[in-house]
Amino acid sequence: MRRAEEKKTGNGSRNSAPTGRIGERPYWVLYLSLLVRAVHQVGAAVFLAAYLLDAVPGPPLVYLAISLASGMVLFFTEWLRHRQLYRELSGLTSMVKVLLLGAAWHGYLPGQPTVLLAFVIASLMAHAPKHVRHRLLI
Repeated sequence: MRRAEEKKTGNGSRNSAPTGRIGERPYWVLYLSLLVRAVHQVGAAVFLAAYLLDAVPGPPLVYLAISLASGMVLFFTEWLRHRQLYRELSGLTSMVKVLLLGAAWHGYLPGQPTVLLAFVIASLMAHAPKHVRHRLLI
């Protein structure tokens, strides 16, 4: 009986919520995503600093492009592994983060607090346990 329950939840715990389907991802994609994540963190750090420190009128476009391109690659490599990412907490959090950053960039929401909120949300989700990040919501 326990084995059937473990298979149903997908994460080995009998009392946890179900997680999304997991697909196979070659190791080279994993290593690529590690490299891209490092590049993304550099671009995101400059983006955050530009908003919080008011040192420049806005994020330099080069770093904005780095953040956007590497973010899309990261989302794609995550999707290769977690096929229902759009239904999981991590995928929905990514969408909320993109919407918040877009609203701040276009002036719909105040820049500094909105960008900081997006980064805090992303940080909390990135460090949450796997069974929380990949919990199915929809």
